[in-house]
Amino acid sequence: MTAKLAPPAGADVWLLRQPKPDDITGVLDMAELDEKELQRARQCRRQAGGYLYAAAHIALRRVLATYVGRPAGSLVFGRGPCPCCDQQHGRPVLREPESDLHFSLSHSSGMVLIGVAQVPIGVDVEKVPSAETARVCTAALHADERAELAEVPECAGTAAFGRLWTRKEAYLKGLGTGLGRDLSLDYLGWESARHPAGWSVVDVPAGPRHTAAAAIGYGEGATAARAAAGEPAPVTLRWLPMESLYSGSRPDLTRDDAILAELAA
Repeated sequence: MTAKLAPPAGADVWLLRQPKPDDITGVLDMAELDEKELQRARQCRRQAGGYLYAAAHIALRRVLATYVGRPAGSLVFGRGPCPCCDQQHGRPVLREPESDLHFSLSHSSGMVLIGVAQVPIGVDVEKVPSAETARVCTAALHADERAELAEVPECAGTAAFGRLWTRKEAYLKGLGTGLGRDLSLDYLGWESARHPAGWSVVDVPAGPRHTAAAAIGYGEGATAARAAAGEPAPVTLRWLPMESLYSGSRPDLTRDDAILAELAA
């Protein structure tokens, strides 16, 4: 029987780094993906992109399977309503089995990030952008975020923009709007006390080439009371080994040595 993780009191954030091609020691268990996921993986223009997409979705299935106690390949996903238009393209949800768990997935340039919580959650990981990308995209941000970035030394500007951008995307994914919401409406800058009410936003350490963040919505119940008192539930960063996605592997993801850190907003 597969070991089972209890639903997190706060949030669990899982980090997976894709190895270089020469360091890959197994074959991804593609049999766990549904037809839509397989088709999307095949449509990626670059082989590395298709491999990362497949790895990310196998990782999501195996992580969620550890919480719900069901085979990874049996999980059925859907979408909740979008807050902007009420159409069914909002936050991802588990259709089968029915579960109160919330989750979010992001992947970029060899890195995968998964968030799991009992409240709304969004995660985002991005490769540190070029100076030109940062310059163009900064114009869409909140006025105070733009002012803060303008004070960052040029040598650190792209990484600072990347940290702010992943906070923004994580929050919008947590809302369920994605980039359909105006990027200038919400402040996710350096002053955490000014972040959107009812949300805790944390930076996730992802190495020198990436920036990452998680946004957890403590809008209701006891978690909201703790957040209002400045004591949001813990965010635990966990490591997901690439070997856990290979055919024939059934690693125990409940092991304490999978925990990398406790993150603070």
